[in-house]
Formats: sequence, structure tokens, C-alpha cells
Amino acid sequence: MYNGILPVYKDRGLTSHDVVFKLRKILKTKKVGHTGTLDPEVSGVLPICIGSATRVSDYVMEMGKSYEATVTIGRSTTTEDQTGETVEYQKIEENELTDIQVDDIIRQFEGTIEQIPPMYSSVKVKGKRLYEYARNNETVERPVRNVTIKHIARTSPLRFKDGECHFDISVNCGKGTYIRTLATDIGSKLGLPAHMSLLTRVQSGGFDLEQSLTLEDIRSLHEHDALQDKLFPIEYGLKGLPQINIDNEQIKQRILNGQKFYKKQFQNITNDQFVFVDDSTQKAMAIYIVHPDKPDELKPKKVFN
Repeated sequence: MYNGILPVYKDRGLTSHDVVFKLRKILKTKKVGHTGTLDPEVSGVLPICIGSATRVSDYVMEMGKSYEATVTIGRSTTTEDQTGETVEYQKIEENELTDIQVDDIIRQFEGTIEQIPPMYSSVKVKGKRLYEYARNNETVERPVRNVTIKHIARTSPLRFKDGECHFDISVNCGKGTYIRTLATDIGSKLGLPAHMSLLTRVQSGGFDLEQSLTLEDIRSLHEHDALQDKLFPIEYGLKGLPQINIDNEQIKQRILNGQKFYKKQFQNITNDQFVFVDDSTQKAMAIYIVHPDKPDELKPKKVFN
């Protein structure tokens, strides 16, 4: 039985659920889960949690992501990417846009921004996913959400072709960011229709493309009993949380038993959520939180034993 986190390279044409389904068959286990959906036409890093590591998938998702995308100015689509039908077209003449114009607009998206998720997305509204409304030609008010863009920059020259302008961007962002919406919003700021025409996720959950294994890599490693060495431990998925090392054996046992503590029993509790780590083994014992009703107390959220 495998336990750990596996950075997988997802090819274009596969859904994230396809990857999970295939891995369940290869590894002969049901305890496989992904850490954030990648659209079928998007390739790149998809961290997969296997066995007991499925319990930390939410924390892997919180660690941020990086993308390389192509923005196309001059045409907007129903899906906000290259797979949708054209909604609006406006011919862009050679040099109608300049580097300075585009870079000035792009810089405005760095920081915490508001986004409206695309209709063709898995965001739930009134119990249904937005893409279900879209497929039935229904309209529904979409929630405005705050997302964090840690860094965004243009990484290629402007390319003018067939009445459209294309350029590449790199984006480092937090959870819940839609890059295709970012592309359309860049176009809106320029006063022009736009969509995202290509996307690759180059980093997710602390893993990058170079670390990622293809499904064929995984199949081969599994068949040669060499896959376990490629898995990352649960602790890797908790790197985004503060850690408190415990060397007292009695307290370790109380933590593993899921007992509550008073906050004053530990120093430097400055976050509402943190990990207790066994000082001798460096293994995560439990995730604890500040009690929501008793701020002087700590209670377990997840215990790993």
C-alpha cells in the first residue's frame, strides 16, 4: 500500500479525474485524490495524494501555483479559453498595441484582486456547478471572489497574426485563481475582447515540472517496485503550516490521543492552525487549531497515528 504525495504530469486531453481513475487502476488502490482540478486542455503539474496522504490534500492546494499562459487579444469566447465559441471579435492591427500599454495593464493585476469565475467552471451556485447552468443555456449570478496574484509578468514579445495579438505571461497565484478569467480581464482593461489560448501549470503544491512523473513513468516504476521512493511524505504537504516541535514523550502521547491543551502550555502560538511535529522523528503528529469558542484552548483538527 502506497502512502504519500506524487507529483504527476497531466497531459492535455485528460481531465484530473481521468488521471485519478488511471492511477487507481495502475496502483490497485481506491485511496487516490488530486489537489485541484486542471481543465482538460491544460497540461502540467498535478500533485496526487495516495493512501493516508489524502488527508492533507486541502493543505497541498493552499500552497500556491504557478502558470505559463498565452493571452490572445481580439477575440473572446464562451469558455474564456481556446475551446469555446467566439462571442466577440475585433481585428487588431499590427502595432495597435504596444509593450508599454500591455505591461501597464498587467501590473494592475498584482496583489489581491476580484474575479468572477467563468460560467464553464466547477464553482457551485445554489447547489449546482456553473458549467451545468452553462450547458443548459441558463444564466445565474456568479459570486465575486477575492484571489491573490503574487506575481505576474509578460514573458514574450507581442505577436500579431491573423488580426489577433498574442503574448505569453507567467503567473504565481493563490488558490481559486482562474487564469482564463485573468486573460479576459486583461483584455477588458485594454478595452478589447480576449481569451486564454494556451495554459501550462509549471508549479503546484511545492512541486515543479521537473519533479513530475508521467502516467507511463508511474506504471513502469510500480511494475519494478520502485515507486515508493518517488513519493513525498505527508509532512511535505504540510509545509505551508507553522510547525511546533515536541520532545516531551507524555505530551506526544496526549497529542496522538487527540487531547485538548491550553494555549499557554506552548510558546509562539500566533496562528489559528499549526502542526505538532515529533522532534525526534520529524513526523507530523497532528494538526491543531485554536478552539473557535474557547480562544485559550487548542483542539485537534486531524491526528496522524
